[in-house]
Amino acid sequence: MHYLTKIASPETLTTQCLILGVFDGKQHGSSIDRLPATPKKHIQATLKKGDLGGKAAQSLLLYGVPGLKAERVLLMDLGEQKSFDAKKLASAMGGAIALLNKNAVRDCALMVPEESADMLYAAGRDIAISSEEQLYLFDQCKSKKNRPKKPLGKLTLVVKERKQLNTLKKALKHGTAIAAGMNLAKDLANLPGNICTPSYLADTAKRLGRKSTKLKATALTEKQMQRLGMGALLSVSRGSREPAKLIVLEYRGGKENSRPVVLVGKGLTFDAGGISIKPSAGMDEMKYDMCGGASVFGTLQACVDLDLPINVIGIVPSSENLPDGEANKPGDIVTSMAGLTIEILNTDAEGRLILCDALTYAERFRPAAVIDIATLTGACVVALGHHTTGLLGNDDKLADELLKAGDDIHDPAWRLPMNDDYRKQLESNFADMANIGGKGAGTITAACFLGEFTKKYKWAHLDIAGTAWKGGHEKGATGRPVPLLTQLLLKRCKLAE
Repeated sequence: MHYLTKIASPETLTTQCLILGVFDGKQHGSSIDRLPATPKKHIQATLKKGDLGGKAAQSLLLYGVPGLKAERVLLMDLGEQKSFDAKKLASAMGGAIALLNKNAVRDCALMVPEESADMLYAAGRDIAISSEEQLYLFDQCKSKKNRPKKPLGKLTLVVKERKQLNTLKKALKHGTAIAAGMNLAKDLANLPGNICTPSYLADTAKRLGRKSTKLKATALTEKQMQRLGMGALLSVSRGSREPAKLIVLEYRGGKENSRPVVLVGKGLTFDAGGISIKPSAGMDEMKYDMCGGASVFGTLQACVDLDLPINVIGIVPSSENLPDGEANKPGDIVTSMAGLTIEILNTDAEGRLILCDALTYAERFRPAAVIDIATLTGACVVALGHHTTGLLGNDDKLADELLKAGDDIHDPAWRLPMNDDYRKQLESNFADMANIGGKGAGTITAACFLGEFTKKYKWAHLDIAGTAWKGGHEKGATGRPVPLLTQLLLKRCKLAE
């Protein structure tokens, strides 16, 4: 969608739909107060009838409002004024965009509530993200496309003061770039495993690399990984006919000698569990086991679109995990790139096996910080549900930075403990460590495993098993944590407000 900013009075706007915010379904708020007497009186009379129920995100569509050039007026409920924030405004706008897109409205204009003046950057950014989320449609694999014949294509944000325009333009630029990164992550994750293979991801990285001279894309082959000693990663791909890839995206937007932020994303394009095979019910959702890798692709695309002045490296170890005569067996011992031996007690704990070699590989970039992103443990879903990402790591400052970024952009994380008591659960009688730590604290012991390979730099781990996709009738990838990661990079560049 195309986004514009404008200074105008509501009665002068020629648009197919004028969007006005209302508090509690009854209170006028600044958007209604700005109207001339005739349309204001008409809308007040409508609100008194109680058709807008006073619940946030409800809306009421009106036609032929006197005194306005707009063909329609959409009243959207913003909830209680005392608890109003950018998130509530964006949520209400998301509902409005969805409604208008289904009703052949091609352009609309929002009178930005003056109540959002002190949070204008967040409001503009979040409106763009929320709007694009509502317009997102995945139909690449359908023979018949059921898209709106007259889709919504333009949103104008109308403010009162000229000084607000620059803030809004910046916010919309950031929001649309984040939304585009989320859409790329969603597209990759929603594709089935027979299309989105490790080789497909490698080709996607190369196409992305051609978008900017600042972005270089490479993909290591299994032979190259073997020469590097990546025995853990390669052990996972032995059960698959699809060759593994180690995909590397190098974005060089900062100073030449500036140490990069390295993002490492788990890229299991399908996970059947290997010999420790998963239950068949819901196994189709295991195409989403590469959402961590997809979020790295999406974040790097946002870096390119925003031309961020920072160095960022994306590393995506990619493989399938399938049962086969050559697949890992429970009890097998493999040697990682770091030289540590690993007893594989459960072949379904494969994500950490491909990540540990990628985390060792990250050392060569002399990173300022390393963040890995993975749909790693069902235990994280038990602990935090589908709302909050699990966060662990070895550096308090980096962890706090991620928590703040998540809170600022409504992509929250929660930090879990990680200490030697948990590491003891990984002890093995036959190797340096086991790949699982028993029934208790599965999310934490998985992070402890990765922590053995991250001692040479500042590191954080994001477990997105509960937040990367939705199941049921809403089945689909969410694009998280692209917002959190991009917000972190924007803050490091001193560009986010």
